[in-house]
Amino acid sequence: MTRPRVAGAVRRDDTIQRLGGQGDNWYSTWAGDGSLYVALCDGSGFPGLVRKNYNSRLYRVDGHPGTSSVSFHDVPGYPDLSTPLDEPFEVATPPTRYYGFGTLAVDDTIYQYLSTWNLPTTEEHMESGELRFIGAKLIYSADGGTTWRNQDGSTPVHWEDWDERSSRNMVFLNEPGETFSLFSILQMGQGYRLNTDGYVYVYAPNGNTEGTMNQLVMFRVPVDSILDRGRYEYFVEAKPDGSAAWSPNIEDRGIVHTFPAGWVNTKAHAYAWQPSITYDPGLDLYLMANWATGPAPDGDWFGKPSYLGLYQSETPWGPWEQFHEETSWTPGGDEEARCYQPQIVPNWIADDGRSFWLVWTDFQSPYTLAESMARMREIRASDASPDDKAAESAALRPYYAFNVQLVELDVTG
Repeated sequence: MTRPRVAGAVRRDDTIQRLGGQGDNWYSTWAGDGSLYVALCDGSGFPGLVRKNYNSRLYRVDGHPGTSSVSFHDVPGYPDLSTPLDEPFEVATPPTRYYGFGTLAVDDTIYQYLSTWNLPTTEEHMESGELRFIGAKLIYSADGGTTWRNQDGSTPVHWEDWDERSSRNMVFLNEPGETFSLFSILQMGQGYRLNTDGYVYVYAPNGNTEGTMNQLVMFRVPVDSILDRGRYEYFVEAKPDGSAAWSPNIEDRGIVHTFPAGWVNTKAHAYAWQPSITYDPGLDLYLMANWATGPAPDGDWFGKPSYLGLYQSETPWGPWEQFHEETSWTPGGDEEARCYQPQIVPNWIADDGRSFWLVWTDFQSPYTLAESMARMREIRASDASPDDKAAESAALRPYYAFNVQLVELDVTG
């Protein structure tokens, strides 16, 4: 029987919902008990919850944007990675920062890869373009988010400082070409139960430069061995019969897909082409959303509207066929939009597979970055309450938040 094929997609601007909060990226996973979790990076979270300058945080989400109200709840056991709202991120000796991107629930065990930098995140390093992601820490919770452990099983989670990081406590660090430092994990239904071959699939850009960041690489690992780097197998190439060749050696990695050139910024830090990949059971297809910031003429990020692409495949490793492209991604026709990190939420896909809700963040602001940083310092130094500080900070970037929109698919076959 021939599988359906997606011929195109329409973003329904009349369905846009701004669900608030402050933060970005929102990698999502659907746990075995039915809980939806989303990972926040760099923000103060949601009103009514504890507000801090979170570098990474995890929230549980109730509701559905198409049928009911959506609410956000803290996961109190998640290890704290924050500073008080009266302390700026750019402190003289900042703590090592970890960004929770790739997140996966297998039944009720939650795994998360947290990316880490090559340098402290000072303004000087950000403006120079020296800052890059060069590795990741792996943490997990076997009890639905109550207790979190390091990769070796020890608890509590320890946020290694700069000179503590090594191959013993980082799952990836200083790999060839700085590959595998920004992670996305294939989502396959509630608790990963739609998977049938016993493997977890993990994706990343192949590096941090134009020509490598737009190359997609991947590895697979048995579901019961995610914590064991020695069991990782890297995609090498697709075989003529549609299967894939894998190697235990990272140097043998091949390119899964190459995205358009010219979209990788050279100032701030290189940041583009991190996919969201989710299995669509209604169509028996794998769907991918991917993006890149629109670099300014001087190489700075978010100089123009971003790139959005949607893709389909019959296997986790491709080939990936593009069915939707926007070289100026502007939800609601807003030319000031600076969107990024589109996420296909695994349990917000229609039963027939012909539509899904897309989550994204928008970096637009009526202020320059320098103006925003100056105002942020003023806010954090004020005597305002944490909630008022969070609200004033959010006003600097009003859509740096949890935004959702329905995407309808044109399906043939």
